[in-house]
Amino acid sequence: MSLKNFITSRIFLKHLLISILIVVAIVVIVLQQLKSYTHHGEAYPVPDFTGLTIDQIEATAHEARLKYEIIDSMHFDDANPGAVVEQVPEPGFKVKKNRIVFLTVNSTVPEMVVLPKLTDISFRQALGLLENCGLKPGKITYQPSEYNNLVLDIEQDSKVLKQGDIIRKGSSVDLVIGSNSGIQDTPLPNLTGITYAEAKSLLTSYMLNTGSLICDETIITSEDTLAATIWKQYPGSNIKTVSLGTSVDLWLTLDSNKISQPTQKEQE
Repeated sequence: MSLKNFITSRIFLKHLLISILIVVAIVVIVLQQLKSYTHHGEAYPVPDFTGLTIDQIEATAHEARLKYEIIDSMHFDDANPGAVVEQVPEPGFKVKKNRIVFLTVNSTVPEMVVLPKLTDISFRQALGLLENCGLKPGKITYQPSEYNNLVLDIEQDSKVLKQGDIIRKGSSVDLVIGSNSGIQDTPLPNLTGITYAEAKSLLTSYMLNTGSLICDETIITSEDTLAATIWKQYPGSNIKTVSLGTSVDLWLTLDSNKISQPTQKEQE
């Protein structure tokens, strides 16, 4: 039988078809095994480790089929010592088995910083320097001075601070600002619908103080306070200007219906 006749014969075609099917079957089996070995398509949601202690972290990671690694520590006054304050990936993010979750825990010892030179510079410059070294602006008061808006003194707990003093990172310092024309006025921003953190930053930029913080019945935990929005303020948003250094009281809620309803003082 010639080669041409053999290639076109039924026997050859039958064996060729069988060989192709065997190869296809082997490829499918190998791919299935690789998929099983690599857990292709399997993903697990990352649990929320925030607030957990070391023992709780271990149990939570084991249950979620994940690993963890503590990469840093930071100090927060409102968190328990040793508790998780940040994590990567974030809660709910889906990852494969044995993925490492990187955690930052709350330091048991507050981090300290060196106070930079904040006097004899403008209020705006002082705010920038405070932010750079991890400090917060506290109460703002005014004193007569030939230099307007110049920082005269820095205080904490009624004690005057000086350049080079060691204080806790994240703490607030009070600023005494000079005024060369008596008590001046500044626009009063409308704070309705924004968070407490946003309102505090905005008030500081207008050289105003945060007054009393009043939470309604929807706010129970500190997390609620951070997530809540302002539904009322005093002086009210109908007041256009107030004196520099004025304290503004804030009412917080998680009830979005309150925000759209004008208060009695705003209606007057």
